Amino acid sequence: MPVSMEYTTFTFRRPDTSHLDKCQRWGQVLAETDDLAGFIRYLKSDTKSIGSGVTMPFKVAVIPLLDELTEAGRAVGAINTIFYRTGLDGQRRYVGTNTDVLGIRDAFLNNVSGASYVGKPAVVVGGGGTCRAAVYALRDLLGCSPVYIVNRDKSEVDAVINEYASRDAAQGLIHAATRAQAEFLPQPGIIVSAVPDYTPKTAKEVEARHILEIFLQRGHAGSPLLEMCYHPSPDTAISRLAESSGWQVIGGIEAMLGQGLAQASLWTGLQIGGALRKQVSQRVKDNPSSKA
Repeated sequence: MPVSMEYTTFTFRRPDTSHLDKCQRWGQVLAETDDLAGFIRYLKSDTKSIGSGVTMPFKVAVIPLLDELTEAGRAVGAINTIFYRTGLDGQRRYVGTNTDVLGIRDAFLNNVSGASYVGKPAVVVGGGGTCRAAVYALRDLLGCSPVYIVNRDKSEVDAVINEYASRDAAQGLIHAATRAQAEFLPQPGIIVSAVPDYTPKTAKEVEARHILEIFLQRGHAGSPLLEMCYHPSPDTAISRLAESSGWQVIGGIEAMLGQGLAQASLWTGLQIGGALRKQVSQRVKDNPSSKA
């Protein structure tokens, strides 16, 4: 079965000489391929293209095929967006970035009024690509410190920390591996859960869930937890645990909207303000089937 990569292309422009910036129209085309290199060659050859989204399993494999990466793309080590810049020679340079970090950041900034997270401990639950994006968003964009990582698989956490260590940037990243640690570490003020909704069964899964429970119980009432798992339902075991402990749960659909709007801004060059974000968010809420 072919795997998917989104492909975004400029489709047409309505002739409106009075508002040229409003007459541009873009469309998205789903391109399914098992030939990543061939797709990138095709993307670069299409002068109407304004960029592409990248889905699993290509988020890492696509990196060497691009001309450059943004700071976020390099730090996270996974790409979900391709856009182009015009180089000094006038040629297009295809750039990879990760807008998940902006979606995570904006999910907090748009749903928690007046909060500052600078210097506050944070927790990330998970160890995959979304975990890496969450670590970058919390530490590098929101200023959280330290960042505790909770996960059933130690090797995944080690991989995240070692990746940061290779850039001499692992300061403040802590693997919260035991309940005793969770009781001892300074209490967190913000959490991102980046794991699927599942019932813990193995000893390591149970331990990881207990560690999270301790952090939730020790946290301040009203502190925010972003539950990145929103499909098929935002009502997850972790969201229920957080709510029962008095935390404010932010649905992952907010992060999805934020990263998508950030992609659109990179592709079109248009600045997308809060009013449009609210319109899009409301439309999604009014049409639940569109979240899938």
